[in-house]
Amino acid sequence: MSMKASKGYKGIGMNGPIAWWYAKNTRKNIVDYKKDAKRVASMVSDGAAILELAPGPGYLAIELAKLGNYQVTGLDISHSFVEIARANAKEAGVSIDFRQGDAAAMPFDDESFDFIICRAAFKNFAQPVTALDEINRVLKNGGKAVIIDLRGDVSIEAINKHVEEDLNLSGFNLLLTKWAFKSMLIKRAYTKDQFRELVSKSSFRTCELQEDTIGVEVWLEK
Repeated sequence: MSMKASKGYKGIGMNGPIAWWYAKNTRKNIVDYKKDAKRVASMVSDGAAILELAPGPGYLAIELAKLGNYQVTGLDISHSFVEIARANAKEAGVSIDFRQGDAAAMPFDDESFDFIICRAAFKNFAQPVTALDEINRVLKNGGKAVIIDLRGDVSIEAINKHVEEDLNLSGFNLLLTKWAFKSMLIKRAYTKDQFRELVSKSSFRTCELQEDTIGVEVWLEK
């Protein structure tokens, strides 16, 4: 197995100072996390078991836990993110099972979850088809999953507008975020056709896709 595959992610790891930087800057976008949490809550029943895959600082999972009697779990490969997310959940007064692990080898039993969401992280997985197979394995029959991520064919103009107008960044953080999008994130992201190909090789076989100016949503059902 290659070094890239064995570590579970592409590029540099989100640990230590870079994880804390990311957590600080993405906290500014809490409105978006609240919106996505409400979308998920509208699609699940009371008591549903929900997994956020690669939750980072845990903001989405925390907002979701505030909305109902859900069993919320978060799985992230970054030890730093797990530490940050646990602290954030404690501060928010919600109970979430944040744990460390690889999306391509999840530490969960078969058919454990009713719904799975992966937001802004799938492009970084070293083994995307294996991760899709794992999502399928841990989903209950009839369960759904959604991957929300950057479009691989997004324009630089759209990215600049998103960073300048939507992310509430300025100065060095603005410049660094633009650099990260252009030099790393767009290169890793998938187009709709590439997502269809990945899904066709997985246990899901088929998916539904939706696009907006910078992103794509991949909807999966078991």
